[in-house]
Amino acid sequence: MSWSTLFHIAWKSIINRRVTTMLTVAAIAVSVTLFLGVEKIRSGAQAGFSSTVSGTDLIVGARSGAINLLLYAVFRIGDATNNVTWESYLDITSRNDVAWAIPISLGDSHRGFRVMGTTQAYFEHYRTGDKKLLGFSQGRQFGALFETVIGADVARELGYAVDQKIVIAHGIGAVSFAKHDNLPFTIVGVLERTGTPVDRTVHVTLAGIEAIHVGWEGGAAPRGKARIGADAVAELELQPTSITAFLLGLKTRIGVLTAQREINRYADEPMMAIIPGVALTQLWSVVGVADTALTAIAAFVILTGLFGLMTNILSSLHERRREMAILRSVGARASHIFILLVSEAIMLATAGSMVGILLVQAVIAVAAPQIVKATGVFIGSPGVTHFDLGTVLGVVFIAALLALVPAWGAYRHSLSDGLTVRM
Repeated sequence: MSWSTLFHIAWKSIINRRVTTMLTVAAIAVSVTLFLGVEKIRSGAQAGFSSTVSGTDLIVGARSGAINLLLYAVFRIGDATNNVTWESYLDITSRNDVAWAIPISLGDSHRGFRVMGTTQAYFEHYRTGDKKLLGFSQGRQFGALFETVIGADVARELGYAVDQKIVIAHGIGAVSFAKHDNLPFTIVGVLERTGTPVDRTVHVTLAGIEAIHVGWEGGAAPRGKARIGADAVAELELQPTSITAFLLGLKTRIGVLTAQREINRYADEPMMAIIPGVALTQLWSVVGVADTALTAIAAFVILTGLFGLMTNILSSLHERRREMAILRSVGARASHIFILLVSEAIMLATAGSMVGILLVQAVIAVAAPQIVKATGVFIGSPGVTHFDLGTVLGVVFIAALLALVPAWGAYRHSLSDGLTVRM
């Protein structure tokens, strides 16, 4: 009996048991989807975190925790426990070992997107994980007081383009009733997509942040004559009193640890400086335990699905014993029966794995934008990887091993069991 004949018989047998076959394939597909989904979220999130910033030697903010400072300064997640005074910023950035500095001011939003006040140094020195400077798909850098540059996702989701006007809202909620509508900003540039939180950020001038908060000293929106227009604001001296954090680039990386230690001991106010790469490692170590646990659970789910496959084959042997005996009587060898059952298991495992891959691609395509919108963390885009293919091969291999148990039983008893009349 040829290999093609054996596989044809196996295929016909699977089709004949279509209900149990579909349930088995569905169980394997769901387990593979869970396993690959966990892995894709883990690897995508890790790659997204790692690719967010490079070329920055230190991130400086109010003293809190390294991970908290990293999250709000780079990923726009959470809020600072305190601000850094402008005087301290000028003092630290005037050090001889500082090559450049990027001030960051957070606290406002636009339709759910974080607004960040900064200077043109941001476009000159900020680099993503591929060490690439920010580029523009439309327009240019901001220059005037009420000009803004938006990220690629802001432009895409809100349908914005250059020369449109937008209003900044007070606070970081998706819905705000306190808006700086008396001082709108004009979009002058749209950044190229980076796959980082930059895509979901509205960038305005640091002076612009100060301008829109003129009259807000008490925390409430100014009313009546207290509300001033753009012309009046432009005449004011808009020097910030404090900022949220700032990024530092040093002239030589040899002095990073020295600068970090001295900033952490800064006498005028409690501050801390973190090295981005070290903080990223700490962040990932925090979530590493949960990540390992989820992966282990997903792996056990796959094993459960494959044991279900073995159980299905074992339970069907009693119903198929005469089928096996007839095959033996027409010339099939015991080894052919053995190969037949293993082949069925391989087919079912392959089908379930492939369906699982398709399902996880669909889930990633739907869930990724929502995860980015909710957390600012990019988990990657759909696509079949070597890990996916390796998972398919692993599932098929384990299915073939588990199928050896029922296949061996059929190998030993297919003829005698099928011709024995049981009362």
